[in-house]
Order: sequence, then structure tokens, then C-alpha cells
Amino acid sequence: MTGRRIAGVTGEAIRIIVVDDHTVMRAGVVALLTSENTIEIVGEAGDGRAALELVERHAPDVALVDLRMPVLDGVATTTEIVARFPATQVLILTTYDTDAEIERGVEAGAIGYLLKDTTREQLVDAIHAAARGETVLAPRVAARLVARMRQPAQAPLTAREADVLNAVADGLTNAEIGRRLVIAEATVKTHLLRLFAKLDVNDRTRAVVVAMERGLLRRVPGTEGSP
Repeated sequence: MTGRRIAGVTGEAIRIIVVDDHTVMRAGVVALLTSENTIEIVGEAGDGRAALELVERHAPDVALVDLRMPVLDGVATTTEIVARFPATQVLILTTYDTDAEIERGVEAGAIGYLLKDTTREQLVDAIHAAARGETVLAPRVAARLVARMRQPAQAPLTAREADVLNAVADGLTNAEIGRRLVIAEATVKTHLLRLFAKLDVNDRTRAVVVAMERGLLRRVPGTEGSP
């Protein structure tokens, strides 16, 4: 994603839109974030079609998107944003934590999946992580993915998941991993979420630590020059 702003890193506020068909809920999210000087809300929408217009107009860093909305639901909206506006990260914020809903959101290419009972601090941290291109999961969502994707014996990593894991250990961003492995960034996100589930972790740093503990890395990070 050439030319993408690194929001929140260079002192610039992270520009976001809030997409939710429930006016009161949307207003609540906006109120939570208004006092946060590292975040700038550049638009609000009540359906997916209006959200796409906002993304096209404002090019936000992060779109907070609900799943169930009229006109165009959250999954279709996420799919469109990922395909048409790759510089905008989609962070799903919803009340739905069923296996099917989580899978649909992940497969659509969302960089993260949060529940509406998240705290203000957790939401702010998640927005910052999403703007940096880091995958984020609500703990309860991670637990459901673990329960769904783990076998009675620990599910092994696929070859592609191992490739992604080693790229994460090398410090690559999702975009850089995509270029290294010649896969779409949305596919990288999907592999990462499956990795998190199999390793029973919630973030990239912990994934690398656990992988090192389990001997899953081809080399220890920081020893690229070693034999």
C-alpha cells in the first residue's frame, strides 16, 4: 500500500469513520472517542452504502463497522472497503460473537473484531493497533476462534501459516508479508487470525513469543545473519 499514512506514529491523529445503523449506539461510540486527541472522527454512517461513500470521500485510516445493517451489511461493506480502499483498515465493532458471524467478518478481510462491551481504553488501543496494520481480537472472540479451530490435539500450522508466522517474527507488516508471499493483504489477515486461534494468543508479539517457546519458528528473530 504505497504512500499510506502511518497514523498515530508520526503525531497525526488517526482518522476514523463510525458505521452503525443504531443512532444511539453510534452516538455513544462517537462520544467515547471525541475527547481522544489521537483520534479524529471524520464521518458517521448508518448503512454500508453510505459508509463506502464516506471512505471514498475522506480516506479514513480506520472504519469502525457494525455487522448487521440495512442496504449493505457489515460483511459486504468490509469486503468492498478491503477491495477498493486498501489504505483503510476495517475494525468490526458489534454485539454478535457467534462462530458464524466471526468467521464471516474475518473472511471478509477485517483487521480486527471487537464486541460492543469493550472498554473505552480497549477500543482506543484497538484503533491504534488497526491503524498500524496489526490484527486485534476481543478476548471472547479469540476464545471462540480457539474453540472452533482447535482440534482435541493442538491443531498444527499449515505451511502458509508458518510462512506468515515467520514473516511476523521478522517484523514485517501485513502489507509487507503480502508482498513477500505474493498474497493479498486480506489473506494475510485471515492467516493471522487463524494463527492467533491456534496459538491461543491475541496479538502479534505474543504469537512470536509462543511460537519461539514451541519451536515453531525457522529461526530466532534477530539472528538473520546466523548460520
